[in-house]
Amino acid sequence: MSDSTKKAQLVTDEVDVALIGAGIMSATLGAMLRTLEPEWSQVVFERLDAPAEESSSPWNNAGTGHSALCELNYTPERNGKIDISKAIGVNEKFQLSRQFWAYQVGKGVLPTPRDFINPVPHVSFGHGDDQVEYLRKRYEVLAAHPLFVGMEYTDDRKVFDEKLPLMGEGRSHATKVAISWTDAGTDINYGELTKQFLADASAQGTEIRYGHEVVGLRQDGKKWKITVKNRHTGDLSVFRANFVFVGAGGMAIRLLQMSGIPEIRGFGGFPVSGQWLRCTNPEIIEQHRAKVYGKASVGAPPMSVPHLDTRVIDGEKGLLFGPYAGWTPKFLKEGSWFDLPRSLKLTNLPAMVAVGLQEMGLTKYLITELLKDQKAKMASLREYMPTAKDEDWELVTAGQRVQVIKPIVGPRFASLEFGTTLVNHFDGSLAGLLGASPGASIAPAAMVEVLERCFGEYMVKWAPMIKEMMPSYGVKLSTDEALFKKMWEYTQTTLRLED
Repeated sequence: MSDSTKKAQLVTDEVDVALIGAGIMSATLGAMLRTLEPEWSQVVFERLDAPAEESSSPWNNAGTGHSALCELNYTPERNGKIDISKAIGVNEKFQLSRQFWAYQVGKGVLPTPRDFINPVPHVSFGHGDDQVEYLRKRYEVLAAHPLFVGMEYTDDRKVFDEKLPLMGEGRSHATKVAISWTDAGTDINYGELTKQFLADASAQGTEIRYGHEVVGLRQDGKKWKITVKNRHTGDLSVFRANFVFVGAGGMAIRLLQMSGIPEIRGFGGFPVSGQWLRCTNPEIIEQHRAKVYGKASVGAPPMSVPHLDTRVIDGEKGLLFGPYAGWTPKFLKEGSWFDLPRSLKLTNLPAMVAVGLQEMGLTKYLITELLKDQKAKMASLREYMPTAKDEDWELVTAGQRVQVIKPIVGPRFASLEFGTTLVNHFDGSLAGLLGASPGASIAPAAMVEVLERCFGEYMVKWAPMIKEMMPSYGVKLSTDEALFKKMWEYTQTTLRLED
């Protein structure tokens, strides 16, 4: 037995809450619990040397405040009618995010909101007769709903060109185009948001161990024994925690498997990587101010919906287009080529095989994407920006996502999930979040679900404080227009979106 192993077995730290991963999910849950139970001790373990370096990094995601204002995959057309139920649900959850962030700004936890959230119009784009007709019908349904008030629509080419000059210049008049838009959209730097949360956590006494990877996770009586390896020295340390949250992005599934909880049995993960085209010409960047989302290709996952995106990162305006899907067996951008093989178990192989057979459209889409060279990627960009020049754009690698493969009872055996999935132990002592979209945008709503599932005995005590943090908690804003307007004005002012 090595000295480091002996040390790990002899030295054990006790902690109330252990958060695995220094991304937006752990940062959000940590902030909630510090508000609800300030006496509880917390520790954060992050395998990289800085916070928010994986999916929460601003260059690894689109930075969209997913409120379903422009994302067309949230409003599918079924039998000639537009279904907005998912759009309403996503929008409701994003309103909780705005309220939670505004509360934290008021408390000084998030001292500089304009460093992480900025107003940017959200635009939906359609071209061709079918898409234009779909967009018109979508607009008519959404514009009549209280959560989407102020949305506008046009199929007038002159208005289109004025609002989106980069997309109008050089575009043929032979094909119809239409847009719906709202100025209520935002661009969010989730990396900066995470850093502000964790800076406050550290100031409040939370221990944050960067460069530390969890290599062991087992239940020990009523607590969890967590073995952590220092990636620089190889030293091991052991913590015993009352509650563990696995907010490790794509690696969450492997850590939940490591824990041995029965609830993770049968779950699998399918990794999807991505790339962006990033504009390098400041003159081009200044001509566009919007997040423009279009229709996804047939078989494409929601995270691959094409969009031409204004970004505001570290005070600098940027412009992205994409994403372009790719594939590696890694579960993290800085992960291992063996992540996928190591996740395969006898319990999840049937689900993995079933999804592979069921999702042939996705397989075909990924193969098509993988075969695209730089010329083909630029051709995709020119569907949005006809005059785009190769020399004004560079290809950058985006974040890694792991789509959830969920076992189900029935002839299909499994389903491929494109949202987020919370998995928790039956005794409430451990939980983890799987999946991606809409992810970071609804982190507060997702973490409230963690509280409800894992801390049920505290919820009566916590309810007044949760309502103070998020006044619309437990209320359907879609049926309480007065509260929605009040909360909108409050968050607009507090987050300084009207400056």
